[in-house]
Amino acid sequence: MQNHHDSLGGRPEKQVENLETHTIQPISLDNRHGTYRDLFTIWFGVNLTVLTIFTGSLTYSLFNLPFVTAVISLLIGHFVGAIFMALHAAQGPQLGVPQMLQTRSQFGSFGSLFVVGLVVLMHSGFFASNAVLGGQTINVISPSIPTNVGITLVAVASLIAAIFGYKIIHMYARLISVVSGIAMLAIFVLILFKGQLPSDFFARGENSMVGIMGTISIGALWQLAYAPYVSDYTRYMPKDTGVKAAFWASYWGCTLGSVLPMILGIIIAIGYTGDITQGMLALSQNSPIAVVAIIAFSIAIAGSNSMNMYCASMSAITCAQTIAPRFYPTSRARAITCLILFAITLSVSILGKDNFLVNYSNFIMVLLYVLVPWTAINLVDYYLVEHGVYDVDSFFRRDGGIYGYFNWAAMVSYVFGILVQIPFMATVLYTGPVAESMGGADISWIVGLVLVSPVYYALIKMKKKQDAAKARTRVQAQA
Repeated sequence: MQNHHDSLGGRPEKQVENLETHTIQPISLDNRHGTYRDLFTIWFGVNLTVLTIFTGSLTYSLFNLPFVTAVISLLIGHFVGAIFMALHAAQGPQLGVPQMLQTRSQFGSFGSLFVVGLVVLMHSGFFASNAVLGGQTINVISPSIPTNVGITLVAVASLIAAIFGYKIIHMYARLISVVSGIAMLAIFVLILFKGQLPSDFFARGENSMVGIMGTISIGALWQLAYAPYVSDYTRYMPKDTGVKAAFWASYWGCTLGSVLPMILGIIIAIGYTGDITQGMLALSQNSPIAVVAIIAFSIAIAGSNSMNMYCASMSAITCAQTIAPRFYPTSRARAITCLILFAITLSVSILGKDNFLVNYSNFIMVLLYVLVPWTAINLVDYYLVEHGVYDVDSFFRRDGGIYGYFNWAAMVSYVFGILVQIPFMATVLYTGPVAESMGGADISWIVGLVLVSPVYYALIKMKKKQDAAKARTRVQAQA
């Protein structure tokens, strides 16, 4: 693991300024840098985008909730979901490897492939969603630029940052935190103090259990969807960063960065019927400041989307290295992987842009069902079973080292986590019997987290006892 040759080309890699040469390899202690403050800016900045605003608008456009109920429901979802997201933050400084590579320690080297593959699809889906909204926003601001061209511009800008990697993405985030933060404040001021919200603004919408639970789920999922990213952006942190510092910086960065634009989305959806970008302009009286702010949000999309492409490439490389353990990927492998994923996701973005609302709504609900069991298993294993102590060298062995090819305890728990959510699901395609009896309210993610955690803990303890018994038997036989 210590040679520095790109396995795709077999030659030493040329050093380019700000180009990250590592991919999934462990970050040595002498290469660690940064502080917990960097975690706040990266999670605050990357959330200040049009996609976040659009997602907040779903609380009214999809669930028809009144403003106050929508805000309270979103806050509950975000503040609860972010607990699980931020708990992953401490894993990066301790282990020095990407988030999904750690999954091998729970599922085994081959057992992890399914989950890591799902995460590639997740990152790619968010990349496509951001690209579509970015392209549509550019088209609204400058109608002479076709939506497809706007989608391509956003995707290309995101691709470049993903290829350069960790340092450039953090630089993007710091810049976006300031520029988009000011833009967000400006839009709020324009709409609330100079705009013309409807006189019946607070009377619009209707309280419903379906809407409340759906909105809480949107907030929780937004945070849980970041769980597979988190260690990717903490693995360069010094090992003594500390669990508390990493947790709170990630927690407040992601919650504040998400809640503010989503509340803006609620205001726009209630006050204006139609496109979110056009709503921002209309409710701010077409102020030039609003145009500048929207341009800032469009630029921020590229920064946010670079994280999606970067993490998708890391997960894809993790899959490849699982199958070919001698594969030593560096920046060239990341660039090629990004280009392949870029071509696929750009095509999906352009082809699916006309049905964006339906596709996006279905996409985030499916994510909820597959991410919850993984999050529960990963956190229980890290904090309650292994207490943060892992054999990192085993992560890179084809046979999984001490973790093996497959870990039946994790795989059974994961399948159980999917199945146990089915009665509580409420989607366009299927509504479970429990969800139906509750009027269509979806609480599947709560059930998944609550039930998977103790099941995995019990099964992994049972497995460890079995493994210890087998080891003693082998020692006795050899004696």
